Amino acid sequence: MFENTIAAISTSLSDGAISIVRVSGEDAIPIVQKVFSRNITNAQSHTIHYGFILDEQKNPVDEVLVSIFRAPKTYTTEDIVEINCHGGRFITRKILQILLSNGADLAKPGEFTQRAFYHGRIDLSQAEAVQDMIDATNDTATNMAIRGIRGSVKALLQPLIDDIMDIIAQIEVNIDYPEYEDIEQLTTGELLPMSRKWIGRLDKILNKVQMGQLLKNGIDTVIVGKPNVGKSSLLNALLEEDKAIVTDIAGTTRDIVEGQIHIGNIQLNLIDTAGIHEASDKIEQIGIEKSQEKLNQAKLVLLVLDGSNPLEKEDEDLLEATKDKQRLIIYNKADKQEHPDEINISAKTGEIQPLLDALEKMYEQDLLQEEPVLSNERQIGLLKMAKQDMLQAIEAMEMGVEPDLVEIDIQNAHNHLKEILGEVHREDLLDTLFSKFCLGK
Repeated sequence: MFENTIAAISTSLSDGAISIVRVSGEDAIPIVQKVFSRNITNAQSHTIHYGFILDEQKNPVDEVLVSIFRAPKTYTTEDIVEINCHGGRFITRKILQILLSNGADLAKPGEFTQRAFYHGRIDLSQAEAVQDMIDATNDTATNMAIRGIRGSVKALLQPLIDDIMDIIAQIEVNIDYPEYEDIEQLTTGELLPMSRKWIGRLDKILNKVQMGQLLKNGIDTVIVGKPNVGKSSLLNALLEEDKAIVTDIAGTTRDIVEGQIHIGNIQLNLIDTAGIHEASDKIEQIGIEKSQEKLNQAKLVLLVLDGSNPLEKEDEDLLEATKDKQRLIIYNKADKQEHPDEINISAKTGEIQPLLDALEKMYEQDLLQEEPVLSNERQIGLLKMAKQDMLQAIEAMEMGVEPDLVEIDIQNAHNHLKEILGEVHREDLLDTLFSKFCLGK
């Protein structure tokens, strides 16, 4: 399928101790042999060789280690050579240019992984997990990516694919051989329970998807409260930096201030908002409207109350507005007065450990630690499409339509599941997907 040999820089293009230039294809070893000071023509697979990269005049360009990986036991299943050179940007580019002038083509973004997919070494969900690993910003995202690389998505979906294939096969047999008495006739009455059970199993997967996405991308967490209650001080204490302006003047925060923290394996995307209250100042009112919008979108609310004073109407309004959201109610200014059995902190002095403990306890039951989940919107969207296809088939059967007439919907559900793994695909979509990968990966 791929007749050319490709090369690219596989490490970050910045000054560092080492860089890696990767070459893959039928001519990978011969091309590197042209520019390497040692004979590697007959080198065994998975061996490392010391020497020098040479320019056109056979002058040494860099002292390197060359790793040889012979097909098919390689990342792309082709012959691969990796040149470990010194990490200067100039010298790394120089070695790549030498390889390109000796017959290699510059790899497109994601082309190494694309070749691994087309050669059947990995499925499409595993290919996407490779990029997820690169993009991971927390332990949970990393754990999800490594499970994806190991094939967890296929393991999750294969029973659904097998069961729906059994249904299709049975319908096909009934259509092709209706006269055979020893073949069990599949009726709507038999197919409906099978289809509903299949939907139930798919729903269990979808129910975990939302939490999986939250844990992977971070949980959008809004800090709300009336003006001058200590929201900005809390944000600064959580981030351990003075990111938000803090004064004794009510209404200092008039726009959204953001930051990120990690609590155990969980990433919280913190958003400090303007105090929500009635305001006559037009600029302050715009900030309050933004705060209300962020509150509506938030997955977690940190509601800050002034623990040193009785609750006011603005506090009561916020308690009512957030009652249906996942939230923690926090009593600030504990240095002045504490509330038994509540989360008491002093944001001004940085005494916020009770809040950190509450957050860690809230997410300590990470149900995704060992269970596979779908990792991105493409996979989730296709799973939802498969569900919709089967629901259409069920609706038709409930109206009395014969199984052979609803087979097209069931077949579509099957195809959408297979598309998650890349076993059914469109070339243009694959090109778009792999173009988002890093150059050299």
